[in-house]
Formats: sequence, C-alpha cells, structure tokens
Amino acid sequence: MTEGHETAGVIAPPPLIALAAVLVGLFLDWLAPAYILTLLLSLETRVPLGLLLIVLGCLLGYGGVRSFRRAATAVNPYAPSTTLATTGVYAYLRNPMYLGLGLIVGGLGIALASDWMLVMLVAAALTIHFGVVKREERYLTAKFGEAYVRYRAAVPRYGLRAR
Repeated sequence: MTEGHETAGVIAPPPLIALAAVLVGLFLDWLAPAYILTLLLSLETRVPLGLLLIVLGCLLGYGGVRSFRRAATAVNPYAPSTTLATTGVYAYLRNPMYLGLGLIVGGLGIALASDWMLVMLVAAALTIHFGVVKREERYLTAKFGEAYVRYRAAVPRYGLRAR
C-alpha cells in the first residue's frame, strides 16, 4: 500500500456504474432499438426471469452489506477497511455486492427487453472489475497481507472457480 493511501482508490461508486449502465442502455434503446430480446423471449418469460434475477441480486447485495456490518467494516469503498469480511456470503464469493448489482441490471434488462442495457452491463462489469475490484484486491493485499492472500486463494472472486 502506498504511504498515505487508506482506501482502495476505486474509480467510481459501483452503484453509480450500474445506474449508468441502466440509463445509457435505456437511452440507446430509445435511440436505436434492437428488439432482439422481444423476439427471443415472450413477455411471460422475460418478466418472471428478470424479476428472479433482480431478487437474487438484491439478496446477494443484502447479504454482502450484512456481512460487512457484522464484521464492523465500511461498506463504502471510499472508506478505509478495518477488517476482512469472510463469513456469511463472503465465505462463498468475494464480491457479492458487485455480482448482485450485475444481476439487478441484467434482470432489469431482460424484464424490460432492453437489449442495450445488457450490452451496457458488459461495459459496467468490465469497469467494476478493473476500476473497482482489482484496485480493492491490491489495497486489501497491502493492508491485510497473508490473511487476505489466503482468503483470496480459498474463495472465488465471483462465485466460480476456474479448474
């Protein structure tokens, strides 16, 4: 950790990145509609599937916030981390709040048949990965050392472990 840096230095708050994906996606749908989702999935399929993803995303996000509060560390990525959250949902994946945001945006995109929102979700996911997650990982490694290295080796970043 660089002397004097007490936070990860993320490029933007992840909820704002997700919100930008939603708003830009809706704008692009208005500007240049694609209608791919409406052709592929009926309304009766899109809405329940989208709602399921939104609910799962909310549950992941809530679980992440709850684990952070139980560990007495800051949810805000601009505040210093005081301890590692490794229990609850964090025993299974390292970034439940960010994965939850992705599921919410994806669910909205599917439910609203917003093709461009799903395209913007890819851009948002890459932005969060490189502009938030990777920076947080460097920060947590510098701050917590071997404890975070062990945790990182044991728990997959987004819930999937490459074999």
